[in-house]
Amino acid sequence: MQSKKILLKLSINKIFNKKLKPSSVKLLIISHRYNMKKLEISNLRRKTVNFQAQELITTETLGNSGTLPLIVKPAIDNIDLIDWLDSHRDFLAKNLLKYGAILFRRFNIDSPSTFEKFGLAICNQLFNENGEHPRETVSGKVYTPVFYPPDRKLLWHNENSFNHRWPMKIMFGCRQPAQQGGETPIVDSRKVFQLIDHKIREIFIEKQVMYVRNYGDGLGLDWQTVFQTHSEAEVEKKCQQNAINFEWKLGNNLRTFSIRPAVIKHPQTGELSWFNQAQHWHPTCLDTITRESLFTSFKPEDLPRNCYYGDGTAIEDSVMEEICGVYQQLEVSFPWQQGDVLLLDNILAAHARNPFVGERKLLVAMGEMTSYKEIGY
Repeated sequence: MQSKKILLKLSINKIFNKKLKPSSVKLLIISHRYNMKKLEISNLRRKTVNFQAQELITTETLGNSGTLPLIVKPAIDNIDLIDWLDSHRDFLAKNLLKYGAILFRRFNIDSPSTFEKFGLAICNQLFNENGEHPRETVSGKVYTPVFYPPDRKLLWHNENSFNHRWPMKIMFGCRQPAQQGGETPIVDSRKVFQLIDHKIREIFIEKQVMYVRNYGDGLGLDWQTVFQTHSEAEVEKKCQQNAINFEWKLGNNLRTFSIRPAVIKHPQTGELSWFNQAQHWHPTCLDTITRESLFTSFKPEDLPRNCYYGDGTAIEDSVMEEICGVYQQLEVSFPWQQGDVLLLDNILAAHARNPFVGERKLLVAMGEMTSYKEIGY
């Protein structure tokens, strides 16, 4: 506004201080108007439109519960989620630590290549799958979920927490929801720790969890598949590198023992989290038919998978029943929609899978690999 006044004053002075012809006055007025317009355009160009995260997306929680997951949706059409993530890393990091899980909905991340780009926008490097689980590579480092009979529930777990190394982040993308069921229930692992009886917590903190696995006894994966080698010497080397005790059984079969923490602190927030897979390995957590079938075929020490307290003593069935009850109480579930992407902090949130009917197509990627040693355990 001040610039306009100055130009107008100069123009008036020129008119009245000089004897100008009418034609010259007309030209001077036109010139003045031109300069005014040029100044306005210049000022407009200097204005920067700064869209905040909240102007491009909306956030909510399921039923306004305020708990996980935080649901993020586009507020306007044609938002490129991957570009948005690159510009709002602080927003993503802050909310993932707060909620433990973020559900991105209506961004149409439904192809393997786009899902992989999403994963790389979250993690600089994605996990190169080992032979631990029977799953298929879909694209690059994108995989199908672990195979599990569709008529049974896959119980809650923090991904690979029985291994020495595991991902800090895990992502699920929905290409096609099941005709019925097939949800991915999630649970806040901090709340699991808080709700478990303090006496049970103290025992697990002190003793930890021992995971015992038998390979090659006719059920489950053999050691050649899991360790991706046919060399016994290479298996022993990998066991030593990953803090796994082992013994060779008759028939070239293998048994491994791994002692891991049951509770850990999140390296960024310092919060205590129930971080283990005891309910995923303990026989009492299996459905009745499967449990009876296994005990008919195997001795307890020869079960494909089993777990104990870290000192080798049995974890009581009643203890596992209480732990499963806490998970069930805290479980949050939502129907998948095509194009959904669910991002989890693997320490803060456990996940499961409900039984389903019909074809179900999900994508999985993991990243930010770490280990118990790297976070001080």
